[in-house]
Amino acid sequence: MPKVSTPQVSGALGRRHFLGLAGAATVVGAVGTLGTEVPAEASRPLGDVFTLGVASGDPHPDGVVLWTRLAPEPLAADGKGGMPDKRVAVRWEVAEDPRFGKVVRRGVEHAVPAWGHSVHAEVRGLRPDREYWYRFAVGHQLSPVGRTRTAPAAYRRLNELTFAFASCQAYHEGFFTAYRHMAQDDLDLVVHLGDYIYEGNSQGTIGRGHLPVAETFSLADYRVRYGQYKSDPDLQAAHAAAPWVVAPDDHDVENNWAGDISQLDNEPDQDPAVFRQRRAAAYQAYYENLPLRRTSMPRGPEMQVFRRLTFGNLLQLNVLDTRRFRTDQLECVRGCDDRFDPARTMLGAEQERWLLDGLGRSDARWNALGNQIFAFEADHDAGPSERFGMDTWDGYAAARQRLFDGVVERRVDNFVMITGDAHRSVAADLKLNFADPSSRTVGTEFLGTSISSGGNGTDTDALGHTWLAENPHMRFHNSQRGYQRCVVTPTHWRTDYRVVPNVTTPGGPVITRASVTVESGRPGVAEVSN
Repeated sequence: MPKVSTPQVSGALGRRHFLGLAGAATVVGAVGTLGTEVPAEASRPLGDVFTLGVASGDPHPDGVVLWTRLAPEPLAADGKGGMPDKRVAVRWEVAEDPRFGKVVRRGVEHAVPAWGHSVHAEVRGLRPDREYWYRFAVGHQLSPVGRTRTAPAAYRRLNELTFAFASCQAYHEGFFTAYRHMAQDDLDLVVHLGDYIYEGNSQGTIGRGHLPVAETFSLADYRVRYGQYKSDPDLQAAHAAAPWVVAPDDHDVENNWAGDISQLDNEPDQDPAVFRQRRAAAYQAYYENLPLRRTSMPRGPEMQVFRRLTFGNLLQLNVLDTRRFRTDQLECVRGCDDRFDPARTMLGAEQERWLLDGLGRSDARWNALGNQIFAFEADHDAGPSERFGMDTWDGYAAARQRLFDGVVERRVDNFVMITGDAHRSVAADLKLNFADPSSRTVGTEFLGTSISSGGNGTDTDALGHTWLAENPHMRFHNSQRGYQRCVVTPTHWRTDYRVVPNVTTPGGPVITRASVTVESGRPGVAEVSN
């Protein structure tokens, strides 16, 4: 977004100083107007209630949602975070400066036990395309300070948008070093595409700590797992530095689930009815721990995930739900003609119609999908045989064809997919017919690597060599850990693949492994700069 109309942090309150403020547990000496009265709802003094930090999300031109969750004991086995079974008044305020000298909005939310003492304050009345700072208070305690930014007004001419996207942060497989660097990138937005937690056994070997529960099933289990992840200071710093847009993938519930079908459906305790109970617990914990609006508040095993955000006339971002409505995965990997069955769906009829209708009506220069699993075709076998993964869009080839045909029929400009899940990075041309390399290119996909899942990784690996050799539409591959930074202008989209040398030890530098550019009006990758 344009920086010229925005008050900037400068001098003694430079970017790194802001990160110091954001990381502080209390900021009692900061200027501002938050009172210090003890909430009447609390019957005893509370420990540090802001152990999980602060966050903001889903920016609109007139406001954002502000998040925190009160948890003086985030790993308490009962999932209550050390909080009493009473509601607690939580005050919040938003200012135009990080020292809260000019407060522009304030209010009170009540954190209640039924929702894990989480707070989702939906702030309105802010100015479009502006930086703001926010914080919370409970009694005498002040939260860390967060920075957020509103979206530009609809149809406003926008010269630049800088955002990052990320996914897959297995706590037990590596440190979240990438988030520390992301927090210093001066971003307008962060998009998280799933696997915020891992639901399975978290016993790692890198000194990151263990949990008393190996597999998450109950609401308490999921709450404790989030308590572990969100205690990470690098993750907290990234949340405090910019607004986030989030969507769950499989591990946020259970590996490779599809609709009402559990991956563990061969076990007697995982019939669809029981799985829906597990999904209800997972969805509730997801909502409790992330900056989502009330429109995404789950109702039992249902949650509204797919939604659309716009950023001036520059970008329309369509956030997808590729789990809840999909047909079950096929069991084959070779000779899977059923993947072309038109009855198979990835998005479900309602979401598919919503997506294509929205793309057809878009006036934005760039039209992006926030997508959990990769859409480009990926032949895993060297030589004449073909092998495809059935959890990705390859297992739903007819649904993918409907999407690409719809993009062409509606003359959608500058179609881009940003994707997570695969623990590797790929930039690829999206072809109308992947079997014919000369067929029309309808868009570009940027697959992003994991934050930590999969361990350290390497610059390339055997699968990467095979993918590049067998899939000519793939233009870049890397299998290190990191995140993706996107700089979008009216004429170009550039994705910087930012990687760290390892994740099994904390700290370390970040480098841009490659920058991949797409030119407006020319679908597909224009340049790869290593």
